[in-house]
Amino acid sequence: MLCCAEMEGEKMRFVVLGLAAGACLQFGQAFAGDAVFDNLKPIDVEAADPEFVADMFGPWAISDSSGGKHCNVVLKRDQTIGGMEIELAPACAATFPVLGDITAWRLLEGWAIDLVDAERKTRIRFDTPDDIYVAYPETDGIFTIQPIPRD
Repeated sequence: MLCCAEMEGEKMRFVVLGLAAGACLQFGQAFAGDAVFDNLKPIDVEAADPEFVADMFGPWAISDSSGGKHCNVVLKRDQTIGGMEIELAPACAATFPVLGDITAWRLLEGWAIDLVDAERKTRIRFDTPDDIYVAYPETDGIFTIQPIPRD
């Protein structure tokens, strides 16, 4: 009798492991490519320090870690679906394919910058752990975004 009870337990363990493995295979692909971002609140650009806010608008350069590949963008103040308007140079999607999906940007608490697609989904977040903005996740080789000095 003990042998049969042990066998039932062994079978049950395989059934449970099989179900868990099946669930991972079924649902794992749905989440595999999605980065998880902290839920940061948008900055109210009308209420924030005007000097800091003004520095956020205008021309920026997105680049890889070597600086060999880059793309110029303009972060605009005008509202659009999903955030604020962004203007991307025509060659950006060829340089960094994910940028072909970007339709807006958001300025978030902590001065984080999100690049957002047409479904209002954050594709890349730039945060400042030190003195420069760093991309999370590093997608298509994108490493940083930096303001282009104005003359």
